[in-house]
This record gives sequence, structure tokens and C-alpha cells, in this order.
Amino acid sequence: QVQLVESGGGLVQPGGSLRLSCAASGRIFSFAVMGWFRQAPGKQRELVARIMNSGSPTYADSAKGRFTISRDNAKNTVYLQMNSLKPEDTAVYYCNLRQAGPDFWGQGTQVTVSS
Repeated sequence: QVQLVESGGGLVQPGGSLRLSCAASGRIFSFAVMGWFRQAPGKQRELVARIMNSGSPTYADSAKGRFTISRDNAKNTVYLQMNSLKPEDTAVYYCNLRQAGPDFWGQGTQVTVSS
């Protein structure tokens, strides 16, 4: 079993920055892919970014140029640096880990971008 614990959400003004962290524990394989999804009220959960064990990232179009995903394999931790935040980035952000079997999810952390 895998547990994911997120931190770093909060309220920020448009144009501001936040850094999300997600620490994974449990049985984690070396090939695990880690990522961030988000879900805004009334919308489906969507991919924001994911990163391979090698460090190779993938970004949603909405995140390109503003967000940076990174991971520390020694700590089983993934980060999401979010810059130039917009009101439309407001959502609950979920950490995700994909390896053999079903995906694992964190409890979610609220990000609110508002003046």
C-alpha cells in the first residue's frame, strides 16, 4: 500500500507563486510515475503535470511555461512549483502515483487564486 501526503496549498493573489509538495510512503517501485492533477468545482479532474522516475516531465498545456514539476527519488517526494498563478488555476490539487495496479491518490490540497 502507498500513502501520499500533500502540503503547500493556500490562498495567493493573481501573479503569485506556490509550491506544492507530496511525500509518498509505503511500497514504491523504482519505475513509479508521480504527478499532479486538479479538480475545480463542477469540472472533471485533469492532469497538470507528471514526471517519470528518470525526471522526464509532461505538462498540460495550461501548465506549460508557468509550472515546474520535480521529484526527489531518495525522499519519494514530488514537487510542483507554480508561478504566474491565475484565478482559473483555483482547484483542489491531488498528488498521484502510478505503478503496478491501481493509481494512488493524496487527500488533496486547496489552491485558491484570488485578489
